[in-house]
Amino acid sequence: MTRTELAGLIDHSALRPDVTEADVLALCEEARRYGFCTVCINGRFVPLAAAALRDSAVRVCAVVGFPLGATTTRSKCQETAEAVAAGAHEIDMVLAVGALKAGQTELVRNEIAAVKAACNGAVLKVIIEACLLTDAEKVLACELARDAGADFVKTSTGFSKSGATTADVALMRRTVGTALGVKAAGGISTFEAALAMIAAGASRIGASSSVRMVSG
Repeated sequence: MTRTELAGLIDHSALRPDVTEADVLALCEEARRYGFCTVCINGRFVPLAAAALRDSAVRVCAVVGFPLGATTTRSKCQETAEAVAAGAHEIDMVLAVGALKAGQTELVRNEIAAVKAACNGAVLKVIIEACLLTDAEKVLACELARDAGADFVKTSTGFSKSGATTADVALMRRTVGTALGVKAAGGISTFEAALAMIAAGASRIGASSSVRMVSG
């Protein structure tokens, strides 16, 4: 895979709490220049990014329930609906990690399904925060996301104990097969690391060091 081909698989991300409007506009310009798949941003910046990328092939991705996943289903659905109405094409939602670990599988499945409905056709990626889960819980999270109609499962927010690993990506890919995409995110900062994630089964990469990864 070339660096140009990799760029088309990257969600170019700026999710820090201190991100400014100027940062988001710079992110959008970089996404245009390098041909990234999306810009991944917090919801309040969706209107700005959507306007900046209106005549571009770059899509807008918004995070929901980020980064803890511990907000209510209603609030996640509201965040999703607002982001999609403002121009988001994709939603990265943090799964209710505590509910999953407590065995509340119906709650988790129903929440994902509700957010998918609120997407109104937008792509839904479910962040399982793999570093907080056992392998059995990772498998369960992926199965619930698949059964609830999600389009992708995603390894990490990048804000917890650790980020993506090739082992987690491979486990997630084995679980969902070809039915869903797998997004690797969190701590991926080099071209070689991104290629390793893709070799393990990732079909999308989330990164904030995207420019360095694709420009060599």
